[in-house]
Amino acid sequence: MFKIYGIKNCNSMKKAFDALTAKGIAYEFHDYKKQGIDAETLTVWLKEIGADKVLNKKGTTWRKLSEAEQNYATRNESNLIETLIAQPSLIKRPVLQTPQGYVIGFDEAAYENLSA
Repeated sequence: MFKIYGIKNCNSMKKAFDALTAKGIAYEFHDYKKQGIDAETLTVWLKEIGADKVLNKKGTTWRKLSEAEQNYATRNESNLIETLIAQPSLIKRPVLQTPQGYVIGFDEAAYENLSA
């Protein structure tokens, strides 16, 4: 089963939803705005994917943080998890969990290669 994490109204999410639907791939959607994100899931992602891919430093949410907040978030894994739980918009979108692993961000080529 595929599971996609993100925010419903994000452009990258819309592209991902469309790509999955076009390929006939069933998925479960986890909406950060409604469901939040838990420390256990983030711990797994940081271990399997890496903080550099999970944390979106290019987005406006990151740029709006003060330098002190950015330094706090990146000081260690515990601080990063705390920050991501408080502000899930800092997580790169979408995070697609597939039976083979994860696809981070909308990568058209990666989505083209998916199969149900």
